[in-house]
Amino acid sequence: MDKALRLDRASAAPGVDAPARPDRMLDDKAMLRTAAELTRELNTPSPTIYWADLLASCVVGYGALAAAFLAPTLGWTIVAGVVAVLGLYRAMSFIHELTHVKHAALPGFRLGWNVLVGVPLLIPSFMYEGVHNLHHARTRYGTAEDPEYLPLALMKPWSLPLFILVSALAPVALLFRYAVLSPLSALIPALRRVVVERYSALSINPAFRRRPPEGAFKAQWRRIEIAASLWGIALIALVATGIVPLRWFVIFLVVASGVAVINQLRTLVAHLWENEGEPMSVTAQYLDTVNVPPPATLPALWAPVGLRYHALHHLLPGVPYHALGEAHRRITAALEPGSPYHKASYAGMFGLVVKIGRSTMIARR
Repeated sequence: MDKALRLDRASAAPGVDAPARPDRMLDDKAMLRTAAELTRELNTPSPTIYWADLLASCVVGYGALAAAFLAPTLGWTIVAGVVAVLGLYRAMSFIHELTHVKHAALPGFRLGWNVLVGVPLLIPSFMYEGVHNLHHARTRYGTAEDPEYLPLALMKPWSLPLFILVSALAPVALLFRYAVLSPLSALIPALRRVVVERYSALSINPAFRRRPPEGAFKAQWRRIEIAASLWGIALIALVATGIVPLRWFVIFLVVASGVAVINQLRTLVAHLWENEGEPMSVTAQYLDTVNVPPPATLPALWAPVGLRYHALHHLLPGVPYHALGEAHRRITAALEPGSPYHKASYAGMFGLVVKIGRSTMIARR
């Protein structure tokens, strides 16, 4: 699969065989100006909202996980497990906010998130920080240098179910990464280089290679990775010695797998995935991205923490998640029906999956 994906990306690399289409290079200046002007005072994150939301999500998620451990029947285990998936998924989704928010505005939030979510679920913040910002870079989005982009809508139909199914193995892969590869790579420099380049980023582009961390970020990375590695080793030891029942461990892995799968489904419908490597204007990037605003209600579960306004987030990445709903209402009311802004809004996940699936069939005829 990796080889096929890389060939698809390479064949569309900018400046090689795919000259930029004019419609991908033009910006709707009226839309961009209106969006910026109407949301200037919405850029300040609220520490109260961030902390309250994160803590509530953790209480629900871990509380339901404990209930799943102790449930007397399979039925109650499944019910508690589903609640745990949704609660922990919401808590996990704050990793996206960590890559955008100014940490001085939310003192201690990165540390708190890593203690509560990043280390226990083996998805420490450094796996997204320094990676996700490349996805937002004006000249990288949708190109072979974007770690979070693949032209999924233009690939083979079987690539979509494989894209989802492979995410179910993420918890096992992460456990191996931190309990085995982290300590080994500390002793073997060549392995360390591979671990940093290929296994230290939450990316979907198999051709992406991460650069080694530098400065203060390198020290922060080291501290958090040591904590994740110790937790991974301890978890395996606790299960191996019977201190943690095998049933609990399996439930934990299944819940973590559920979090990974729902996040991958959300990723699948976060964009239209129709760019073949060409540079794109901000407007074109916006139109290749998806909003799922009210009156739809289910996106509050599968696209939490502002992710239901993903297109708007690409337009205004500095607006905190809790202000995106208000920003969307203001911009929607101000712009005429013919504005490109309205074209990025969709009704729900099912229609988007069908749209992308249909595109794969048409593209490969």
